[in-house]
Amino acid sequence: MKIAILSRNEKLYSTRRLVEAAENRGHEVRVLDVLRCYMNITSRRPTIHYKAEVLNGFDAVIPRIGASVTFYGTAVLRQFEMMGVMPLNESVAISRSRDKLRSLQLLAREGVGLPVTGFAHKPDDVEDLMKMVGGAPAVIKLLEGTQGIGVVLAETQKAAESVIEAFMGLKANILVQEFIKEAGGADIRCLVVGGKVVAAMKRQGKEGEFRSNLHRGGSANLTRLTPEERATATRAAKIMGLNVAGVDILRSNHGPVVMEVNSSPGLEGIESATQKDIAGMIVEFIEKSMAASHSSRSRTRTRGSKG
Repeated sequence: MKIAILSRNEKLYSTRRLVEAAENRGHEVRVLDVLRCYMNITSRRPTIHYKAEVLNGFDAVIPRIGASVTFYGTAVLRQFEMMGVMPLNESVAISRSRDKLRSLQLLAREGVGLPVTGFAHKPDDVEDLMKMVGGAPAVIKLLEGTQGIGVVLAETQKAAESVIEAFMGLKANILVQEFIKEAGGADIRCLVVGGKVVAAMKRQGKEGEFRSNLHRGGSANLTRLTPEERATATRAAKIMGLNVAGVDILRSNHGPVVMEVNSSPGLEGIESATQKDIAGMIVEFIEKSMAASHSSRSRTRTRGSKG
């Protein structure tokens, strides 16, 4: 197979591992900077150009699209889909998962466990919004934030009101969520490939930090999932329509709750913690999908919920 990897940086661990895994299995791989791809959008022969070269002959594309380039990156991915190239994750599923509010609404509609979440526009509604999520402490999140940036833990009602009003004053869209104290600053990252959880790790925030992101000093350890946690992770990925996803779960007193579904999960932390060849599993999934849909690969169909 000829595989394209859409990545801004070919030296990133996840990109390098995917190249290595694909080449080890005998495939031809090319890393493309998604922002250097440009498109000829035409009815009969849609094409993608890359540094003055017309790209063709690819069988599959692996999108590693950062949150800051979601709009342009998914446009390029859609063009690959129009050309009959099989995407690891479809453009519509990536767009859906990147919209935090929309993804939570879709998960809620399907009955997936979530932290109580509030969303409002006017500062006048802040007091009632805080009551809705159980009062302080509460977690306030910028909708556009990633990797723990733009996430604030407000310890008191006054602090929460001040932070919310400040964000609203800047015309920023925010979510307010109940604080799951019993999680103890830890979450579970479940790596889903092809509808199965293939690896899981527990991420623990450093002392005094409620965010468990590894690049913020958190640590990762192997963990055993309960059947309910495993089912929650696979359902969340399916609802988003993602073949490969990192599903972040908190262990609450009322069962597992989903914090986020990531369409481009990093591989370094989870491969190190679990000693599993996740990149190899992803390439194997592409091989099986290509074999199963060889006759109709020009038709991409998202299997998740509509909307």
